[in-house]
Amino acid sequence: MKLVLVAACALLDVDNRVLIAQRPEGKAMAGLWEFPGGKVEPGERPEEALIRELAEELGITVKKECLAPLTFASHAYDDFHLLMPLYVCRRWSGTVAGQEGQAIKWVRAVRLRDYPMPAADEPLIPHLIDLA
Repeated sequence: MKLVLVAACALLDVDNRVLIAQRPEGKAMAGLWEFPGGKVEPGERPEEALIRELAEELGITVKKECLAPLTFASHAYDDFHLLMPLYVCRRWSGTVAGQEGQAIKWVRAVRLRDYPMPAADEPLIPHLIDLA
């Protein structure tokens, strides 16, 4: 089974709310809510992938020092196995806005289960609740 490495980020605002983004139509798992991030390219470190993805997806600039590893997900989907480190970030520059037409929401960690998420994301929620 193919192993896919994806880096994800829990952006936390001053009120300790977490940013989630809705997967757009036409993508796998469209309509589900997830933490921003994306695939780690060959030769790329997870932090570099996150910095690139957060700029592309949300139009913000994040420094490597502002990414703190929190936990990870390891989940077997039907056609691949996902390994996803989750980082926390409380500091960035720029205004968060969906750059690819995706809906975004700031949500309290205890309310994350109110939003349908990919199976790999769900086990990350308790770690974020503990953080708040």
